[in-house]
Amino acid sequence: MQTLTRKIIMCCTGLFLCFFLVIHLLGNLQLFLPTEEAHLQFNTYSHFLSGNPFIKLVSYGLYISIIAHAIYALVITFQNKKSGGNYQKDQRGRSSKWYSRNMGVLGTIILIFLIIHFKNFWYVYKFGNLPVDANGNRDLYQLVVETYREWWYVVIYVFSMIALGYHLLHGFFSAIRTLGVFHPKYIKGIKYFGIIFSLVISLGFAIIPIYIYYINL
Repeated sequence: MQTLTRKIIMCCTGLFLCFFLVIHLLGNLQLFLPTEEAHLQFNTYSHFLSGNPFIKLVSYGLYISIIAHAIYALVITFQNKKSGGNYQKDQRGRSSKWYSRNMGVLGTIILIFLIIHFKNFWYVYKFGNLPVDANGNRDLYQLVVETYREWWYVVIYVFSMIALGYHLLHGFFSAIRTLGVFHPKYIKGIKYFGIIFSLVISLGFAIIPIYIYYINL
């Protein structure tokens, strides 16, 4: 019963984080606008998010979901290792994908990236001394540009998005099974949707720092 509860919490927090990724990616697509327009519009968008009470409430849900998802992932991983024998591992190796067997590694990569990402953007935006743009908004756009001018950060970002893509691919199917809606009649449709969703999210985020890096060479 406890294991099922943990899996349901993992499922619900994971789906909420997927929803957040979609919204976050849509907001970040403004960075592809012409430079001057992207500069002011992205900062206006960021200012709106930081001052909106509803968005603040959702952000608390985001922080809780990240922490809960990471903690329960660790608990479930340790439980599986504790209860699994050599035969079970061999059988699982034959029937599952490599990324399914290494969700702990992928999750750790993503968690480390999130810590770096929050420190470089969220923390600086909230508590740093950012200059303001022509509209009087804190200049998050310039911070993004300066950060993505560093090739090593772009490499870390892209590598982390690859890990995210595989993490989403397994997590999506796992969530569907946990919710009991993995019906044989819809397996192909669910499979294709999961693959497309994982690719769109991971590639969508990965392209942004690459684009900004090359337009600022």
